[in-house]
Amino acid sequence: MSQLFPKSANRLPLQIVIYLFVLGGIASAGINYYATNKYSNVGYTPVQPVPFSHALHNGQLGIDCRYCHSFEEKSGFSNVPTSQTCMNCHSLIKTDSPLLAPVRASYASGDPVPWIQVHILPDYVYFNHSIHLARGISCVECHGQINRMEVVGQAKSLTMGFCLDCHRDPAAHIRPHDQITNLDWQRPTDPVEVKKIEGYVHDWNVKPPQSCSGCHR
Repeated sequence: MSQLFPKSANRLPLQIVIYLFVLGGIASAGINYYATNKYSNVGYTPVQPVPFSHALHNGQLGIDCRYCHSFEEKSGFSNVPTSQTCMNCHSLIKTDSPLLAPVRASYASGDPVPWIQVHILPDYVYFNHSIHLARGISCVECHGQINRMEVVGQAKSLTMGFCLDCHRDPAAHIRPHDQITNLDWQRPTDPVEVKKIEGYVHDWNVKPPQSCSGCHR
């Protein structure tokens, strides 16, 4: 029997157990990293260091999304506003509010407010904000009714199927450029207006990719 199996075979059961343990750990880490609220679950609503209400600032006061997210039409990423942006107003309004203490501290020190990112895509997914806005895709399509949220939470799944649904039928999601940040805009039912909007797909050369390389680069 010793001629058939070398002594190293005695270590094989232990090696198998170790390999299975490592494989299970990698699988668990991957699931925890990519399949949790941070990436795929609707409803992820972290507590922010400052209770900023989009319902108040955008919904009631009518501050345009691009005032705070000033790079979203030019950059692949939508920037988080600096404390300077906040202090443009709050150096005059609610100057002593304890809720704004982190903003004032950030403005004084130069350190950023430690906002918690809500909408996070996996590293293997390529997404460009500016291209989508340039082609008439509003913030609401991916982020939901932000203008009605007291605390921002993930409203859409942001899964591959979610993205492909839009890429396969862009006419159902496209809108006029001047309505991009109007999150209460409703799609028209008049056939003439519907035809006009559907025409944007051709006029703006909207050809969203459906191949793997379009989003996984």
